[in-house]
Amino acid sequence: MHRILVARALYPETLARLRQHFEVDYNGDDIVFSPRELSQRLQGKAGALTTGSERIDASVLDAHPQLRVVANMAVGYNNLDIAAFDARGVLATNTPDVLTETTADFGFALMMATARRMAESEHFLRAGQWTKWRYDMFAGSDVHGATLGILGMGRIGQAIARRGALGFGMPVIYHNRSRLPADQEGPIGARYVDKATLLREADHLVLVLPYSAGSHHAIGAAELAQMKPTATLTNIARGGIVDDAALARALSERRISAAGLDVFEGEPAVNPALLDLPNVVLTPHIASATERTRRAMADLAADNLIAALAGSRPPTPVNPGVLPLAGV
Repeated sequence: MHRILVARALYPETLARLRQHFEVDYNGDDIVFSPRELSQRLQGKAGALTTGSERIDASVLDAHPQLRVVANMAVGYNNLDIAAFDARGVLATNTPDVLTETTADFGFALMMATARRMAESEHFLRAGQWTKWRYDMFAGSDVHGATLGILGMGRIGQAIARRGALGFGMPVIYHNRSRLPADQEGPIGARYVDKATLLREADHLVLVLPYSAGSHHAIGAAELAQMKPTATLTNIARGGIVDDAALARALSERRISAAGLDVFEGEPAVNPALLDLPNVVLTPHIASATERTRRAMADLAADNLIAALAGSRPPTPVNPGVLPLAGV
């Protein structure tokens, strides 16, 4: 029976299913492992179920040549060095699709909360400061009919575009590494533009691009300077795509109107300058956090592990080219 590591807390039902197939080393205390602790726990393991908290790179793989598959319980996998996985014939999997609509719901909600100053006004009310109505009290910006800009246009970006175009009558512009086929652009009236045009024209800019070295600080001081002073920025992608320090300065100086952030550089740490600003809505990386979706993510990660270590093709491989090398 193969031995596997489940690196973070998991639904009991999913864990029970894994134990039917494997000898499971389970981090039930949900400790975020240090690199040394992670390496120790990977000793003798053929597989691992990980989250974004566990960084597995060339040095880890070299220290554990018996490791055959890592199932990441996330759609993103920037915590995994895929080039190193490819070079060593180790399979990586992720959990796409099952979280698309849930994450798009949250992204749109976060964008609306940002535009309409919901968090700021709630804090005002809870502090007992609401004593009368005033014509301009917490006047935000409209969402309906405003231009929705999307940076990154994969599954989640397209789902957000549908919500904006079909539900709120928003013109949709986007920038992506590659343009969508016409049959995907057409139903939502999405217009492909260069990045400079996206920044200049968007009333509400939503980030949904994957993190990589190339997308690090894709939104920094220079990009923020190109946006409208009335614009909002929403990041549900990954920390590091936005230069949080530059964003804090832009928000403080009202060079953009507001921001909604679900992800942060160096999370769970948050840049202290962001915490003091009234015009930013902050949430702790919960865009996919509904009971049904998180269970689906856990189950898909388990399906990937079970299939791969049984010698079958897993449902959602990240690097399918290594399948013969991984023994699948």
